[in-house]
Amino acid sequence: MTKEVLESDVYEVFERIQDPNLVYPDYYLNPFHAYDEGNQSWLATAEAEPATMSIAKRAIPEATSIEEANQIVRDNWLNVIEERHLKYLGRSQVNDILDIGCSVGVSTRYLAEKFPSAQAIRLDLSPYFLAVAAQKEEKLSRPKPIHWVYANGEATGLSSDSFDLVSLAYVEQEGEAIVEETKNSNHVQRKIEKRHYILEGKELEFYMKKLQRSLWMWARFHGGID
Repeated sequence: MTKEVLESDVYEVFERIQDPNLVYPDYYLNPFHAYDEGNQSWLATAEAEPATMSIAKRAIPEATSIEEANQIVRDNWLNVIEERHLKYLGRSQVNDILDIGCSVGVSTRYLAEKFPSAQAIRLDLSPYFLAVAAQKEEKLSRPKPIHWVYANGEATGLSSDSFDLVSLAYVEQEGEAIVEETKNSNHVQRKIEKRHYILEGKELEFYMKKLQRSLWMWARFHGGID
């Protein structure tokens, strides 16, 4: 999978996405997960999806393969989202999705497949990640293609009343303060004020405690936390 990314036409997509005028927060330029350039490198980008899938296998050791573990994790995550959406909003239909900190777009793809009538937008601060996500999407054929936004999750620049599902998946490892700042941003808080809700990992009772532990161990091993 890593070789497939590095030998693809993703570099052309990157040129279309990058914006040299975008200002990065200081934390985003720090080394992360043993990558000196953090999320701003092709190696980190190419290894992002395999790393995410390996975390799922550690969280679900009884699974017979990485693919099966990943499917279990994602299915339970999506089912809880659907259940909570029905409980708090009185309906299971989702119309507009924003995936903040989407990385290479794995979570966004699952959300779009779970809610095919919804318009999904993936947002990330790494043009490298977005290039891979956009390139994969261009090769697919779906009724509502996933759009991308190159922006900071703490200040998306999007309308605060545009989405009925805002996702921050696998973002907590970036740092608790960063996640709290994003959740407390005007964009997300407007959702809470309008009887929406934030679904955190602790509500995914079936597997999330093990998954969070695996994330912590993986981040510590890769130099992401002290």
